[in-house]
Amino acid sequence: MKSSAASMKPSAAPMKPSAAPMTHSVAPMKPTGQSGVSGDTSSKKRNGKAVFCSDVSSDKNDGVVMFRNMTFGPQEGELRFRLIHFWEARNAFTKILIGLEMLLIDEEGTVIQGFIPPSRIDTYLRHMIPDSTYRLNNYFGSKTKKVYRVADPDVTIAFSWNSVLSVLTDSSIRFPEDRFRFHGYEEFEAACDLKGDLFDYIGHIRLVNEQTLTEGLVLDEVEIASMRRILIHVQTYDGPVMKLYLWDKAATDLCEKFKSLGKPPSVILVTTVNPKRFEGALSLSSLSSSRVFFVMDVQATREYLAWFESNSEVANRVNAEIVTKAETATIGELLSYMKQEDANVAWFECTATIDDVVRDSAWYYIACGRCKTKATKGPTTLMCKKCGKTEITGAAEYLTKLSVYDNNDYASFVVLGDAGQELTGKKASGLVESYYEAYEGALDGHVVPVPQALIDIIGQTRTFVIKISKHNLEGKTQSLTVTKVLPLDGSALGCDLAADVVVSPTEVALGSGNGEEGSSIAKRAKCG
Repeated sequence: MKSSAASMKPSAAPMKPSAAPMTHSVAPMKPTGQSGVSGDTSSKKRNGKAVFCSDVSSDKNDGVVMFRNMTFGPQEGELRFRLIHFWEARNAFTKILIGLEMLLIDEEGTVIQGFIPPSRIDTYLRHMIPDSTYRLNNYFGSKTKKVYRVADPDVTIAFSWNSVLSVLTDSSIRFPEDRFRFHGYEEFEAACDLKGDLFDYIGHIRLVNEQTLTEGLVLDEVEIASMRRILIHVQTYDGPVMKLYLWDKAATDLCEKFKSLGKPPSVILVTTVNPKRFEGALSLSSLSSSRVFFVMDVQATREYLAWFESNSEVANRVNAEIVTKAETATIGELLSYMKQEDANVAWFECTATIDDVVRDSAWYYIACGRCKTKATKGPTTLMCKKCGKTEITGAAEYLTKLSVYDNNDYASFVVLGDAGQELTGKKASGLVESYYEAYEGALDGHVVPVPQALIDIIGQTRTFVIKISKHNLEGKTQSLTVTKVLPLDGSALGCDLAADVVVSPTEVALGSGNGEEGSSIAKRAKCG
C-alpha cells in the first residue's frame, strides 16, 4: 500500500539553506522618507483627540516601544513600523466582516500582527499604504488568535478608541522591507490540517494547471476566473513536489505576471499558506492573507532563482506525477484498513472493474451551485446552510452508487461530484436537464432515472481515488467514497481543493433510496 519516490540529493546547492524547522528570511533595510499617504491630510477629531496625522516629525526616541516588548492591555507608548500588508478578516461561513488584519515590522525586524475593528476601519484605511511607515500612539495589546496565526508574538496590536496613527517622516530610521517564515515539506506535513500558524513557501514551478512550463503555454483566464483558482505543482530544491492552490487575488497575480513576462515565472514565493491533505497528498492553499512574489520581486526569490539557474539538473530530477499520488490499495486492503484500530482518514488509489450501477436509489442530488453542499428546501426557495443563504440556485451533482470488483473482492463505491463527470464525461446537471427537455410532462420533484451515460460505464476498469472517511472508520457505512476518477491514461495530476461535497452519512451510504431522505435529494433544481 506504499507508493514510492526516489530520494535524491543535489550534488551542489551553494545557496540552499540549512534544514531547520523554520527559516526566516529578512529583506534588505530601507530608509524611511516622506510617505505617500493619500486623502485628506487634516487631522480628524474624536472626543477632541486626533486619530490621524499625516506629517509628524520624529526626532526623539522617548517612549518608543519595540515589538519584542509589547505587553497585554492598554498601551500609551509609541510604536514605529512599516506596514507590510493588510487584508479583510471575514467569518468563513457568514462572510461577515470581523475586522482588518495587518502585518507590521519594526526597525529591529520583529514582525507582529495588527488588528482594526470593523467600526474603525473607515477612519484609518484610506491613510494606509503597504510599504509605508507609521507611528501609532494609544493602542491595546490583545491575545493573538491560535487559529491561522501569521506572526510569532503572542500579542496582537489592536487599534482602540483613542488610537492615533501618523506618518513617520524621519528618514534616519531604517526598517526591513519584509520578513518570511519558510517551511518545507516535512514541517508542512507535521502541521497538516491543524489550522495553526501559517508559514511561507518558496520553490520552482513544475506544472501550471497540469501543463508543463513551455514557451507555448497559454493560461485560460476565462476558466481561471470561473474556477477562482490556479493549481500549480511546486518543488523546493530537490525535495518533494507539492500541489499549491492559488485562489482569487493570488491566482490573478500569477496571470498578470505571466502576461508581463510572456511566460510562466520559474520561481514563486507564497506567504501564509494553509497545509491540507487532499486525496491523499499534502496540498498548500493560499488564503486572504497570502501574498505572491515571483523571480526578481524580493531578495528571497532572487536568491532562489540564482540557485535554480545554477542547479537546473538537480532541480528537475523529481517526477511530479510520482510524488503527488495517493497510496495504492486493493479492495481487500481498503476493507482491512477500515478495521484497524489506529486507522485515520486517508486516501488511496484503487483499480477496480465496474460491475453495475445501483438503480433503486437516486444517482444525483441537488447542490448549492456555489459550494456544492446539499441544498435544503425552504418554503419557496432552495437554501444553503454552509453559505448561510436563504435563496440559491441549485444544480444536480453526482451521488452515484457502483458495485465494483477486483481480482478477489467486491465493494460498493459512491461517486461524488466532479468524479462522476470524470467517469462519464458528462455533467450531472446536463444529464438531468436533458431528461426534462425530452420529457416535458415530467413534474418537478420527479426522480430522473439512471442515464445511459452511467449504464455505458459498466464493464470498464478504472482507477479511483478513494477516501476512507470517518464514517467508514466508525462503522456507519461500508460504502467507499470516490473523490476522483483518473483518466484512462493514468494521469493523476490536478484536483479541485474547494470541491468538497457535504452530504450526510445516510446519503453517502444510499441505504434508504426509497425513503424520504433518499428521494428528496434528487428532485429537480429550482432557481431561487
